[in-house]
Amino acid sequence: MAQNYPNSPRTQPESFVVSQRPASTMIVVGLGVAAAAFTARAAIRWSKPLMESAKKFEKAVPLLNSHYYRGGFEPKMTKREAALVLGVSPSANVKKMREAHRRIMLLNHPDRGGSPYLAAKINEAKDILEGGNAKSPLR
Repeated sequence: MAQNYPNSPRTQPESFVVSQRPASTMIVVGLGVAAAAFTARAAIRWSKPLMESAKKFEKAVPLLNSHYYRGGFEPKMTKREAALVLGVSPSANVKKMREAHRRIMLLNHPDRGGSPYLAAKINEAKDILEGGNAKSPLR
């Protein structure tokens, strides 16, 4: 039988050893999850007013970092709008305008899945820039 000396470590079976580490680890993990949840909740609450102010700013500065025309078609197409549709200057020569029309129509032709409305507007833009006062086939 083993003698118990005052300064010797006690030898117990490992099944009886109780450690404080797993309990403290679980507390730390729980606190971390709670902190993440509260941070996410605060971020969601603060994001709504930020999104609203971002939308207001975007409306105030519509062409910020954009080289595209924002807006719909005018009731009667003007030479300026026709040039915007084809992506050429209003004073572009006929050859440049026809190349632009061909390139855009290849991408937007109804037989290739394009919109018939856009195809009609592209053709109307070409007619206006060629010098004719074309009527829109959509009206």
